[in-house]
Amino acid sequence: MKNLSPSLQSHLDDGTTTLSWCWRISRADGVALGFTDHDRVLSFDGTAFEPESGFAASEIRAGSDLAVDAQDATGVLTSDRITETDILDGRWDNAAVELWRVNWANTSQRVLLRRGAVGQIRRGRMAFVAEVRSLAHVLGQTVGRTFQAGCDARLGDTRCGIDLENAIYKGTGVVTDLVRDRAFMVSGLASFEAGWFTSGTLTWTSGVNVGRVTEVLSHGLADAIATMTLLEAPVLPIAEGDNLIARAGCDKRIATCSAKFANVANFRGFPNIPGQDAVLRYASQDGGHEGNVL
Repeated sequence: MKNLSPSLQSHLDDGTTTLSWCWRISRADGVALGFTDHDRVLSFDGTAFEPESGFAASEIRAGSDLAVDAQDATGVLTSDRITETDILDGRWDNAAVELWRVNWANTSQRVLLRRGAVGQIRRGRMAFVAEVRSLAHVLGQTVGRTFQAGCDARLGDTRCGIDLENAIYKGTGVVTDLVRDRAFMVSGLASFEAGWFTSGTLTWTSGVNVGRVTEVLSHGLADAIATMTLLEAPVLPIAEGDNLIARAGCDKRIATCSAKFANVANFRGFPNIPGQDAVLRYASQDGGHEGNVL
């Protein structure tokens, strides 16, 4: 139940209201933006809410259980602060959202209706639909360690301990030829064996994608020329001559941790944990049921 200020309650009781929706979105990069469906700028709490930004709200759904409630915010790419590139870059992913109901004639009369986070964004050529999830979505996130055969650490983090800035795990290259939108040939990485950068990352240091980081799907090598295939195509097209930094990848297996990184002491998985096959096993007279992988 929402507690309304006496002035806002009086305005609602009057019967003739001047109400509008306001969204405040705080991205992970620290940028806080405000939008409103009103026709002029509204300001409160240090945020200017931009009008005519193309935002339109769906109905607000809320349940009494712990299910994740969601509201859709539909918009067109008319605001200079909402760009297709930023959406593709993921800068709006999981951004914190505040939804306000505001008296546009007197913005001190307002109520915070919901907090949440930006979920799935469905994008078209000229419009997008952003899902605004309630705070209940946090309850579905994994907290603490995951018991699994593979390592649950991220390569290069404090739990892993590998220094990805070491020249053994890092190389620089230049795009020499394009194969398709997310596959290309690179010179300068001939000293690294094929597969070294598979599941690793690639950082663009020049070109239109400069500063962006992408994940490497596969890494091949033939005649001293590396072939890189990215997991997803970059936001902007790759061009010959683009410079990059490639960092090693890991498939999270203990064998790779030992052979490639000599880092078994920091392996964060449980390679001997029973798998689903253990449930399907049956007793037999010939033995052979010692708990090993089938």
